[in-house]
Amino acid sequence: MDITALYQIFLGCTGVTTDSRNCPKGSLFIALKGDNFNGNAFAAKALEAGSAYAIVDEADYVPAGDTHYILVDNSLRTLQQLANYHRRRLGTRIIGITGTNGKTTTKELISAVLSRKYNILYTQGNLNNPIGVPLTLLRLQAEHDLGIVEMGASHPGDIKELVEIAEPDYGIITNVGKGHLEGFGSFEGVIRTKGELYDYLRQKGDSTIFIHQDNPYLTKLAWGLNPISYGEQDGLYVNGHVTGNSPYLIFEWKSGKEGSLHEVHTRLIGEYNLSNALAAVTIGCFFGVEPEKIDQALNEYEPRNNRSQLKKTADNTLIIDAYNANPTSMLASISNFHNMQAGQKMLILGDMRELGKDSSEEHQKIVDYLEKCDFKDVALVGELFAATRHNYSTYPDAPALIAELQKNKPCGKTILIKGSNGIKLNTVVDYL
Repeated sequence: MDITALYQIFLGCTGVTTDSRNCPKGSLFIALKGDNFNGNAFAAKALEAGSAYAIVDEADYVPAGDTHYILVDNSLRTLQQLANYHRRRLGTRIIGITGTNGKTTTKELISAVLSRKYNILYTQGNLNNPIGVPLTLLRLQAEHDLGIVEMGASHPGDIKELVEIAEPDYGIITNVGKGHLEGFGSFEGVIRTKGELYDYLRQKGDSTIFIHQDNPYLTKLAWGLNPISYGEQDGLYVNGHVTGNSPYLIFEWKSGKEGSLHEVHTRLIGEYNLSNALAAVTIGCFFGVEPEKIDQALNEYEPRNNRSQLKKTADNTLIIDAYNANPTSMLASISNFHNMQAGQKMLILGDMRELGKDSSEEHQKIVDYLEKCDFKDVALVGELFAATRHNYSTYPDAPALIAELQKNKPCGKTILIKGSNGIKLNTVVDYL
């Protein structure tokens, strides 16, 4: 079946699903495969649950003469082609966003700001991979003014694949840092892969990028493009600086040299979120959102999903940043915690995953920095931190730390919780 005919079927459906446990009536089920599952085996269940059609790529699962099955060569590729076709038909302006750190927070902040003026669609959660990006695009409706599509990467070529599906009109790379080094092979590999967003926009022509001017790696990547710059330097399209950080980020910003000065009291933890907030201000200004509405959106935004969250328990104040960790974000979090005005500080840090050959060196750098900051109360969780040279307490995993907390619960402390999601430090929160 060609894409035009398939698109007509899609238009007659109530939506797209890839989960046989969630098949709204009249939906289009697309059978995907993974290392441990085969969606083709669940196509019949999806149709029974309410889906109108099932796209499959194995003929053995298609009953003879059943027109509710659509057989294709590759279900994932069909999902991506359908999303790209839909995106082209609607012609919605798309902002593509990637980066090593901060892309999800920045996406959320941009969405909060632009929603004050426009009807927008944006990536839910972190659905930023070859499945999540097309699923996001297929949620676009004619009434949407703008789409904000987050794009993640862990290997060279990942961003190139995603931009060819989403075809963004605007782009922003939040930063480049030492994340997923095992997949990229080197820090240079990270830079090249993130730069694939700029490469696409450069080739497309007549495109705009929003760039953090204080980041030298990004400015080198941006040659030949139309940059709208933000940062701490005076005279940029938007410039700003931190005015408070105990514990929430407070910052001032203005547009250009002559713009009025605005102060924003966020609910974000960390000075490192300044660039993320300035990105949202910049894009808001570019698209004509009134400055007062930009301020209001950023004042009211509350982070979720263990991303720089502040939580006060009966005994302690917790700064929870346990969704992900790499050397760049870990150092930023520890530095911010060091500068924060708070008594009786404690750190619970988990291993940083997917660093490959650089893993031992990068974990040792973190421990050395902890000692430089003169932190005393530190709990390190995971085999990688345990293998470093230090005098801190170590635990093989989160359950081992929980067992210790049940015997000796800290009280009256401000505690930073930071680590890769796989270490499951989020499970520790209930014991603090």
